[in-house]
Amino acid sequence: MKLRPLTLSIAALLLAACGGKDAGSGAGGAEEKVLNVYNYSDYIAEDTIPDFEKRTGIRVTYDVYDSDEIVETKLLAGSSGYDIVVPTLNFFGRQIQAGVFRKLDKSKLPNLANLDPEVMERIAAQDPGNEYGVPYMMGTTGIGYNVDKVVAAFGSDDIAGSWDLVFKPENIGKLKDCGVTLLDTPSDMIPIALHYLGEDPHSADPATIQKAAELIKSIRPYVQNFHSSQYVSSLANGSTCLVVGWSGDIIQARDRAQEAGNGVNVAYSIPKEGAPQWFDMLAIPADARHPDNAHAFIDYLLQPRVAAANTNYIQYANPVGAATPLVDEDIRDDPTIYPPREVAAKMFTYATNAPETDKLYTRLWTEIKTGR
Repeated sequence: MKLRPLTLSIAALLLAACGGKDAGSGAGGAEEKVLNVYNYSDYIAEDTIPDFEKRTGIRVTYDVYDSDEIVETKLLAGSSGYDIVVPTLNFFGRQIQAGVFRKLDKSKLPNLANLDPEVMERIAAQDPGNEYGVPYMMGTTGIGYNVDKVVAAFGSDDIAGSWDLVFKPENIGKLKDCGVTLLDTPSDMIPIALHYLGEDPHSADPATIQKAAELIKSIRPYVQNFHSSQYVSSLANGSTCLVVGWSGDIIQARDRAQEAGNGVNVAYSIPKEGAPQWFDMLAIPADARHPDNAHAFIDYLLQPRVAAANTNYIQYANPVGAATPLVDEDIRDDPTIYPPREVAAKMFTYATNAPETDKLYTRLWTEIKTGR
């Protein structure tokens, strides 16, 4: 979900250099030992692909992108050349409707049994019957903040546990001078505002959506900028003190500040009223040339030891229940990465919007950003 920097590990670069995307079926209709994966960068453990290749003899080419819009453009254009892609759930839902994926052959995925049934139930709202995709990693959208500056403004950082910090002008106004950033994504911000107002975050009613826009307009004077990636650096260096952002990005900012030893204390909160939870999905394009190899790779990723190794490396929660005891203790015990059940119960997923709702979102977002 988050925008990840376009960097690759040395191992992944070497793998990409030795593979190609022009191989199809071999003699007799059998697939060649080739797999083409399109995913976010820095989103898999360094040993995962080499181990899969060693165990299966399948040569993997691993290409990367930095936004859902990029992969969606390729998928809708057709002939992407990829066997596995990893879209975020709300994009995935509308891509299913566009017919760009093939149904999973669950007989080739015995490790589906390892997935958390509650997660699968949530995903089924976008993928009925869980027929087209398997969750890879998951995260949340919440509040990132500079602890010391929030404490200086409010006497404690308790208020950071509520959306009141963001949506009440008298609160957010106290942090205007130290820098406030909101995600530049109406598909995140409008549902969050709807949920805060007690409305259905999936609502397509124009009058209801307008309420969310008016709420965001009321805090617009206190927002320094709208951006979906720069806040990682600005939080870490202390030039921003409040953001609405993605969990992994904010945790990354926290870790960067700690590594730099610059005295900036960053924290992330999942507001008590509830927050969005998003899922990045493993899916097989309808025109994939190596679907059997794709199934083999997906099933491999669902092995508990593999899922745990990926989480330990990238610090995102995975939905493989049996993997949790294998995850590093400081990660699995971090409630911002693995939210407790009572917190998760208040979370919601994003809707797959109809085109007219997307157009309304875009128009209102322009008004919000321009202050009209």
